[in-house]
Amino acid sequence: MKLPRRRFLHLAAGAAALSTGSRVAWAQSYPARAVRIIIPWPAGQATDTVARLIGQSLAERLVQPFVMENRPGAGGNIGTEVVVRAPPDGYTLLLVNLSNAINTTLYKKLNFDLLRDIAPVASIGGGPYVMVINPSVPAKTVPEFIAYAKANPGAVNMASSGNGSTTHIFGELFKMMTGVNLVHVAFRGGYVPDLLGGRVQVAFGSISSSIEYIRAGLLRALAVTSAARADVLPDVATMGEFLPGYEASTWYGVGAPRNTPAEVIDKLNGEINAVTAEPQIKMRLAAIGVDPTPMTSAEFGKSIAAETEKWGKVITTANIKVG
Repeated sequence: MKLPRRRFLHLAAGAAALSTGSRVAWAQSYPARAVRIIIPWPAGQATDTVARLIGQSLAERLVQPFVMENRPGAGGNIGTEVVVRAPPDGYTLLLVNLSNAINTTLYKKLNFDLLRDIAPVASIGGGPYVMVINPSVPAKTVPEFIAYAKANPGAVNMASSGNGSTTHIFGELFKMMTGVNLVHVAFRGGYVPDLLGGRVQVAFGSISSSIEYIRAGLLRALAVTSAARADVLPDVATMGEFLPGYEASTWYGVGAPRNTPAEVIDKLNGEINAVTAEPQIKMRLAAIGVDPTPMTSAEFGKSIAAETEKWGKVITTANIKVG
């Protein structure tokens, strides 16, 4: 039977409206069961702390469990691939951070494309690292350190938590912008004991891992890596005060498999933004050096793309390789 054109269009419009209505209703009832947040790094790291803090608050707000699952390995790529392969239904999420953007260029053979396969959901926040030196280095400021390093080429060791890690990449940007010759020493475990002992002289580390040593005078902070000074280290200058254009911050957010319904992403975005606005959550995030940066999912996606491009250039210029 051939339907008249007007009747066909009427039925098609009704079907579309029904489909839209059912999606909205489904999103309103989401989540109806437990949600997994995959953390692609080991328990105890800052990423793990951030995920558990946000997940606990989401569970309270949405009255469903948010289960944390650590899936470390390959610099975060194993856990990320778990989410890429998961059903796009909003019940498997990814704790995404700067390392994911770095890995896009750092690893030549990934089984996924971060910008294509992970849908940006919400930004949680970010914060600076801090350039610290062993007090045996006779420098009180960044310019003095640069002068010392240039006067002693190849004699200053720069520690990192691994080849291609955030601590390494931030240091490589400093080397590129200053022309100093720092010897990169990659550690598989923590580098702080060797920094305290003077076996390595400088590091670009997280504030949380350094602040107690800074306060005790065991390490000297020369600059924070962000564009603005850090509340927890108000007397420490920014790197940009000495090197205009230098900015390097870590960040955290939530992603989902591509094709996750927009209604679910919008709901999660609103809930996560509300969580990070809560005074108690802001205080607990600040304690680990994280400042909330609420964004729409589209804004977060643009931010990830910009970070991927920025650090990709550093990795390529410095010829950083893994494996």
